Amino acid sequence: MNPLYFLFFYAAIYMGNALFGNFFPIYLNAKGFSQAEIGILLSIGPIISMVGQPAWGIIADKTQARNRVLQALLLGSGAAMLLMPLSDSFLYVLLMIGVFMLFQSSIFPMSDAVTLEELDRHKSWNFGIIRLGGTIGFAIMSAAFGSLAGHRVDAIFWTYACVMAAATFLTLRFPASSASAAPRIATGFGSLFRNANLMIYLGYSFTIQTTLGFYYSFYPIYLTQLGGDNALLGWSMFISAFSELPFLLFAGPILKRIPIGAVLAVAGLLTSVRWLLFSQLPAPHWVLPVQVLHGGIFIVLTVAMATYINRTVAPEWKASGQALHGLITFGAARIAGSLIGGFLSEAIGLRDTFLICSIFALVCTIGFGLIARKTGRSTSASPS
Repeated sequence: MNPLYFLFFYAAIYMGNALFGNFFPIYLNAKGFSQAEIGILLSIGPIISMVGQPAWGIIADKTQARNRVLQALLLGSGAAMLLMPLSDSFLYVLLMIGVFMLFQSSIFPMSDAVTLEELDRHKSWNFGIIRLGGTIGFAIMSAAFGSLAGHRVDAIFWTYACVMAAATFLTLRFPASSASAAPRIATGFGSLFRNANLMIYLGYSFTIQTTLGFYYSFYPIYLTQLGGDNALLGWSMFISAFSELPFLLFAGPILKRIPIGAVLAVAGLLTSVRWLLFSQLPAPHWVLPVQVLHGGIFIVLTVAMATYINRTVAPEWKASGQALHGLITFGAARIAGSLIGGFLSEAIGLRDTFLICSIFALVCTIGFGLIARKTGRSTSASPS
C-alpha cells in the first residue's frame, strides 16, 4: 500500500475544510444575511456535530466497514454543498447547513481512525508526515481560492464537491478495514466513559480547545479592532498553517520518545503564552510572529490525542474514540468557547478576554500535569 494515497487524501479533505471555513461566511454576507443570521447559521455546525459524530462512530464500529462509512461522509457532504445554493431562504440554508455538517463534521475523526488503523500494520509510516498533506492542502486552497472569492464566491459549492469526489476516489485505493471482533455486550460510548485515563486526557483537551474556540470565533474581529486589514489577516492565517510543518515532520519520533501527556502539557503552556501575547499586542503587525506559536498548539493537540486514542482504546471502539474526541474538539469546545467568549468579550473586551484565556489555559495545564503525575497515567513514550 502506497502511503501517498493517504497523504493526498488528507490534502483533499483539508482543501474542503479551507473552502467552507474561510469562504462560506463570505458567501453568506454576499447574499445579504445579517451578522446575527450568519452567527446563527454558523453555530448550527458544532451542535449537529455533537449528534453526528457519535452516531457515525458507532455505525463504523458496529459494521466494521469504516472505509464505506468514510466514503458516505465524503459523498454526502459534497452533495449537500451542491444543494446549498438552490435557495437563499434562511430556513432552507439553515436546514442544508445542518445536513452538510451531519456528514462533514465526522470526516476528520473517521479519516484518523482509518489512517491510524492502517499505520498499525505499517510501523514505518509516520502519521505526522501523512497529516502534513492536510496542512499543505489547507494553505494551497486558502491562497488559490482567495483571489476567486472576490469575483465568484459561489464557486465554493462545485469546487468543494469536486474536491470531495477526488477524496472519495482516493479512498478506493485504501486497504479494506480489518474486521475486529465486535464485543458481545454493546457497551458503545459507555466503555469509553468508563476509561478514567481517557477521560482525563479528553477533559484536558476540552479545556485548551475551548480557548481555541474563542480564538477561531473572534480573532478576525480582534485584529480589525487593532487596525489590521484583510491582507494582514490572510498572511497571519498563512503563517499559522505553515507553522504546523515542523511538528508534523517529526511527530512520529516525538510521540515515540516523549510521553504524550508531556507533549500535551507543552501545547497547553504554549497556548497560555500565545493568548498572553495576544492580550498585549501594541500594533496589529505584531500578530505575525505570535502566530508561529500556532504550530505547537492545535496540530499538536490533534495528532497527540489521535495517537493516544489509537494506542489505548480497544480495536472495536477506535472509531468511536476518535469520534468522541472530534465531538469534544469541534463540537462542545467550539460551542463553549464561542458562547462564553462572546459574553466575556462583550463585558470586558476582547483584549482582556484573551488574558483570561491565558490564565485559564495555564491553570488547566498545571492541574493536568499534577493529576497525570500523581496517578501515573502519563502515556509511555512507546506503545505498550
